Amino acid sequence: MRPSKHFLNDDAGYTLTEMLVVILIITLIAAVVTPTILSQLSRAKAKTASLQLDSTAATLTMFREDTGRFPTQAEGLAALVEDPGIAGWTGPYLKSDKGINDPWNRKLVYRLDNDDQATLTSLGADGKAGGKGVDQDISVTVK
Repeated sequence: MRPSKHFLNDDAGYTLTEMLVVILIITLIAAVVTPTILSQLSRAKAKTASLQLDSTAATLTMFREDTGRFPTQAEGLAALVEDPGIAGWTGPYLKSDKGINDPWNRKLVYRLDNDDQATLTSLGADGKAGGKGVDQDISVTVK
């Protein structure tokens, strides 16, 4: 029996240059795609904020139907999670206080305009009043 001989072929494996070219191509693709993905993420959070405001507005309506009024400015949105000691309260209307935070983890702004109307606002990605694009404030009025 003849011992088997394994010879390495010159074409076996990759050269360092080929590996560097592949890494460069992947890096360029990532540099182009990453800003687009981050932009989509920001827009998705803005849409989530809008949906969350609608959901929280619905819970405010349920609170009002049960108690005959909106939470006072002092009670705020915490009255949707914890019993403020009002007759007729059948909550909690939200499972946790995470429901009163926007997707950027900031408290929703609650304003009792009068006894018949309340406004919920998310200050957008920048957390400041005003703004454009994903930084724009999102508000909903509950009557």
